[in-house]
Amino acid sequence: MSKTWRPATQLVHGGTLRSQYGETSEAIYLTQGFVYENSAAAEARFKGETDGFIYARYGSPTNDMFEKRMIALEGAEDARATASGMAAVSAAILCQVKAGDHIVAARALFGSCRYVVETLAPKYGVECTLVDGRDLAHWEAAIRPNTKVFFLESPTNPTLEVVDIAGVAKLANQIGAKVVVDNVFATPLFQKPLELGAHVVVYSATKHIDGQGRCLGGVILSDKEWINENLHDYFRHTGPAMSPFNAWTLLKGIETLPLRVKQQTESAGRIADFLADQSKVAKVIYPGRKDHPQADIIAKQMTGGSTLVCFELKGGKDAAFALQDALEVIKISNNLGDAKSLITHPATTTHKNLTDEARAELGISAGTLRLSCGIEDGEDLIEDLAAALAKVSA
Repeated sequence: MSKTWRPATQLVHGGTLRSQYGETSEAIYLTQGFVYENSAAAEARFKGETDGFIYARYGSPTNDMFEKRMIALEGAEDARATASGMAAVSAAILCQVKAGDHIVAARALFGSCRYVVETLAPKYGVECTLVDGRDLAHWEAAIRPNTKVFFLESPTNPTLEVVDIAGVAKLANQIGAKVVVDNVFATPLFQKPLELGAHVVVYSATKHIDGQGRCLGGVILSDKEWINENLHDYFRHTGPAMSPFNAWTLLKGIETLPLRVKQQTESAGRIADFLADQSKVAKVIYPGRKDHPQADIIAKQMTGGSTLVCFELKGGKDAAFALQDALEVIKISNNLGDAKSLITHPATTTHKNLTDEARAELGISAGTLRLSCGIEDGEDLIEDLAAALAKVSA
């Protein structure tokens, strides 16, 4: 594999293994286990004296190809593919903490991510402090002698806030803590957390990496030392492994990632500008616009905008529901990063389990909508939104 290949080439050819049949499309090794030539070969494999696969829960040739392709894209040393994005988040955090440790996390997190750090971890004696991730002073003030992990999303779900990853990493390095970044909304094409100083990156591969609404998947990327010391045994013994079939599906999806994300981002930028001019829209948040509250940080750490747009309607929940129900091209769904454009009302779906106060802290109002732009023609999407807005009461 050439290290000089650019991302689009890596995502078609990186990490490819071929059988003796020379197949063009990667093979699916849909097997639970593997056989050995003799007893000594099995013993050597289990001792780690020879390379090879042992059991599909530990790894398989198809999963290995997917992991290597993600490693090439992310610029990481090692990776583990998981059954879902939340399996990746849970494993990345829990594998490196023990009772008595402390986590600092940005409060702007996907609901299930908040559950892991705010509810699940404390059940096992791991404390958590939620902070306003936009302010480095809040991260610093939350540090305790037992702080081991900093966790954040950037941009955040659904309000597209941005966290200064390099600034958080600098604070973490001062105390020997590890920074885990959920990079789903930026995609690996627009933001490189490891280059900014983060120690671990996680993705829900269900989103842009598959990008076509077919299967679940996740991936954890870091250096070999961190994975060997923290994740390796946790991964083997708790069983969050990805199915080889899903790994194969994701390999097919990742080939077209740059093409899809380019189209989606172009449409998102145009839609954000369109919505900003509409009288029924109270607010638009988009990382590609100069009026984004953290535009200076975006310029330093992101090379593109996003496939998502967050906007708020003046008419609250009634207006949000009326707009969603009037759309024809754009579909109502809680997923994102799909080839199809999808819209979500976070207050009643993805973030419904938060208190009203917690949603208000995150900037999620009854009129907030999250739009994930697909690969449809951008003009059709704008016309769809314009027609739907016309049916919303002023």
